[in-house]
Amino acid sequence: MVDHLMQVMPPEAVKILLALLLSFLIGLEREERRPGEQGYLFGGVRTFPLIGLIGLALAQLDASVWPATVGFAVIAAFLWLSYQHKLQKTEAAGVTTEFSGLATYVVGALVARNQFWVATALAVLSLLLLELKAVLESLSKRVPGEQIFTFTKFLLLTAVILPIVPNQTYGTFGFNPFKTWLVVVAVSAVSYASYLLQLWTSGKSGILLAAVLGGLYSSTAATVVLAKRAKDENRPHLFSGAILIASSVMYLRILILVALFSMELARRLLLPVVGLFVLGMAVGLFWAGRRDAESGEVKSAKAAPNPLELSSAFFFAVIFVVMLAATHYAVVYLGRGGVYALAALTGFTDIAPFILGLANTVGTSTPFALAASAVMVAAASNNIVKGGYAFSFGDRKTGMESLILLLVFAAVGLLPLIWLAA
Repeated sequence: MVDHLMQVMPPEAVKILLALLLSFLIGLEREERRPGEQGYLFGGVRTFPLIGLIGLALAQLDASVWPATVGFAVIAAFLWLSYQHKLQKTEAAGVTTEFSGLATYVVGALVARNQFWVATALAVLSLLLLELKAVLESLSKRVPGEQIFTFTKFLLLTAVILPIVPNQTYGTFGFNPFKTWLVVVAVSAVSYASYLLQLWTSGKSGILLAAVLGGLYSSTAATVVLAKRAKDENRPHLFSGAILIASSVMYLRILILVALFSMELARRLLLPVVGLFVLGMAVGLFWAGRRDAESGEVKSAKAAPNPLELSSAFFFAVIFVVMLAATHYAVVYLGRGGVYALAALTGFTDIAPFILGLANTVGTSTPFALAASAVMVAAASNNIVKGGYAFSFGDRKTGMESLILLLVFAAVGLLPLIWLAA
């Protein structure tokens, strides 16, 4: 749009109009605050456009940054005097308007340097921050410090650690530190998203929604939590159906994680995994909908623990490297039977490191057919183990129903081996 205007108007005129418009909008927002303010308020629809035009003019004077820099210092000095005057009028004096003035000056300078998109984005974002004052202040009160710290740890895992990890392959089994930490980030991201959904739906979600979110986070953890809660409720159909749903969602989680590292392996797993997900959800919903002795509302299950503990992330990375090496040596020295045995054993722990190890070695040391079959074996083994957990931690009726459902589900989950292993 700006480029089009420059074809019909002098470029300097277009710059003046854009700087005037953007700074006027900021000034208009500040002017609207004036009636509600007690005491002194700096600037409005005249002052802010003047600041923007000064920034434009000084940046236009010379190719160097010195005129604009000196002008910025002078404007900052005037704004500092304004803030001192405000402090004399009221004890609870904010500095938002003064910083808005500095932003307006920078907008004008950016327009002079032909940075039209940056200038517009800066002005629009400034307006949003100013207009959303009540929303942002309310958000800061609603979000506890623990959640801010959790998000900070997520940024540490993704934006700080990941870029500095060397992207180089070592050893005979293809250990790559960057890919290893990328696996940690991927698993943490999926778990963290589920964790946030559980927090946001706390008190609103029923057992079934808690089972779905728990399956995205960790179906094993969800099974244990639901089985323990079943002891306090006489609802065996509801809780055993919810446990089956959590295990069904596990297949969807597997497909998402595999697709992040090997689209070809995900393509081979797509039909059986989606089929098992749909089948498990349908049976789980049907079974959970059967009449129980108790009826009425059930409190939502307790949210899963924080998935972004740094110690857990490093431990997962270690387990992933171990499984990566174990898978490589099983393929080389033990063949198909060794990989299947390893897959069955991983069902007793977290199967994600093993499955992601397959996704990272598939096509090189691990054939696609073997990797796809091993994923199904690991998932089926994990379902059997979860059936044992449900039987151990739940009441007798819920535990027995869950065990039977998961044993049948595990058997059905092995049927795709007929064509995957071919």
